[in-house]
Amino acid sequence: MITDAVNQTARRVSNWLVYMLGILPAGWFLYLGLTGGLGAEPIKSLEHELGEFALKLLIAGLCITPLRKHLGVNLIKFRRAIGVLAFTYVFLHLLVWLVLDVQIVSQIWADILKRPYITVGMVGFVLLIPLAVTSNNLSVRNLGVRWRKLHKLTYGIAFLGALHFVMVAKGIQIEPILYMLVVLGLLALRVSKKSPPFQR
Repeated sequence: MITDAVNQTARRVSNWLVYMLGILPAGWFLYLGLTGGLGAEPIKSLEHELGEFALKLLIAGLCITPLRKHLGVNLIKFRRAIGVLAFTYVFLHLLVWLVLDVQIVSQIWADILKRPYITVGMVGFVLLIPLAVTSNNLSVRNLGVRWRKLHKLTYGIAFLGALHFVMVAKGIQIEPILYMLVVLGLLALRVSKKSPPFQR
């Protein structure tokens, strides 16, 4: 059965492999930026690529529970690695904006307050910080049930990430809207009680 094959393969894959493969796109984006592969505005393009990949990782993290519940595909062991990678890409996205784009410290705070899409993005980043800090076995043991409750912030963070993408786009663009629809769909799956869980 395909589900069993996927689950058996997942059990053999190390989390470290996920980390190593997950960070490769960041190096690729940087290489493209340095070699002119990101077009006429490499800094803006680098920001975009890092931010969009972070959103993809957040969506991947949201997919794990529905996959297990509805299809029996168990990728739960990779959820923490995906979350840490998502934080890493959001941090890099923010770092490029701060260091390479804005550069002027006084302008940074002004942009956060005056530009709604930046405000939304910053709120999402701030909410990610406690999740990244507690993404370790010690925190899981010490926080217990509270750890699960804390990490439910992921739902709101994914929504804010998609909203940030929609807001930063100029005019109505299909891609950001599709990301938002996917996030909303995954969140709806979590609150829907109509679909029975997968049973062997």
